[in-house]
Amino acid sequence: MRKTNEYSAKRLPKHAGQAAWDAILGKRTPAPALDHDLSCDFAVVGAGFAGLYAARRLVQLNPGARIVLLDAGRIGEGAAGRNSGFMIDLPHELTSSNYAGDNEGADRHLIALNRFGIDYAREAVREYGIDPNYFDPAGKVNGAATEPSHAQNLSYAAHLDELGERYELLDEQAMFELTGSRYYRSGLYTPGTVMLQPAGYVRGLASGLKPAVDIHENTAVTGFRREGAVWRIDTPGGRISAGKIVLANNGHIESFGFKRGRLMHIFLFACMTEELGAQALAKLGGRSRWGITPSDPMGTTMRRIDTGQGGNRIITRTCAEFRPGMESTEQGMRRATAVMREKFDARFPNLTQVKMAYVWSGHLCLSKNGVSVTGEIDDGVFAACCQNGLGATRGTLTGICAAELASGVSSQVTTFFAKQAEPARLPPEPIASIGATAVLRWKEWLARRE
Repeated sequence: MRKTNEYSAKRLPKHAGQAAWDAILGKRTPAPALDHDLSCDFAVVGAGFAGLYAARRLVQLNPGARIVLLDAGRIGEGAAGRNSGFMIDLPHELTSSNYAGDNEGADRHLIALNRFGIDYAREAVREYGIDPNYFDPAGKVNGAATEPSHAQNLSYAAHLDELGERYELLDEQAMFELTGSRYYRSGLYTPGTVMLQPAGYVRGLASGLKPAVDIHENTAVTGFRREGAVWRIDTPGGRISAGKIVLANNGHIESFGFKRGRLMHIFLFACMTEELGAQALAKLGGRSRWGITPSDPMGTTMRRIDTGQGGNRIITRTCAEFRPGMESTEQGMRRATAVMREKFDARFPNLTQVKMAYVWSGHLCLSKNGVSVTGEIDDGVFAACCQNGLGATRGTLTGICAAELASGVSSQVTTFFAKQAEPARLPPEPIASIGATAVLRWKEWLARRE
């Protein structure tokens, strides 16, 4: 455990492009920025999936405690609101050729844990009265456009057979009836994924936590230090005295000096169409809601949503950029915008006149060996970070873990994360950037039709 007296933020979160999921829901009044000093029992830094669920679990375990939740931006506009909205129950190892994990035993354990997290989220949706359109247990499809990717689908299906998990193989016609596109060779449908409207979902979580949690948006934490029995947290508008801190800021935990040289910062890009009119919908056909992850993990994710989730629109997500400085580039955005347009047009040649209303990037934090950053990282400071590209599910679980550890509680969640290794060390710069970029470009080229 690293211990020191003071931590200062090397950088603060920066986002490129408007967060479409939030924008299509319309304006809301954010929680006020902190403008005074205060004291609390627990301070949670970051109001994404991990931070919101850390706060919820703290409320459950510490009745009457004062809990403060801080976010550098506005809830729904950060990384959680830039998520594709797949809350996945099955193994989804991004470094695998077909998402399968290392072995059956580990995968079964992970599935059980993921479903625990989904059930915990479902309870919150009911308790807080969150619009069910924002938490839709519709399942998802692994889509394959080529024979090699179809073989990946068959390989994953064989793995699911070994695990005793349900699935359905979809042929070309079934994929056409689902999506309205003739592009896909096959699909593998699994029923356990929940499809989120991620901004609406996190907005609802934040609303439900009030008044048990004191929430402050547009309140960046610039540093914190130990002073006697408490931690002093600095923000632009006020100072907080906290007994314990939960860092739920994903890759930005490195900004405070933790796990430097061990975290991979990846930016993915996405675009969302304008509202599809009656003529475009008639051309499109298919069902009004679906979600497709690519059979090859380096392929293209697609979603279609309807009016209950913010309008009749299609979302495209692809292209990856390794950025250790935690900011995407204008060049990367231009490149991704062109690639996404090509991917969209290839799938929907009858919708080439449809405009993209939003383009954005989202920050993922991964470790080389696929582990999260959890546990007590200094006296009274707990981590819920490094979600490995699975923020909706893994963020929920790491948030629960951090809150339970901060409350002195053990569970299957804390036991799982306690067994994980330290994130593996990366090669030094510039070797890491050169190597990662080369690998990403090669894998993207291999998956260029997916």
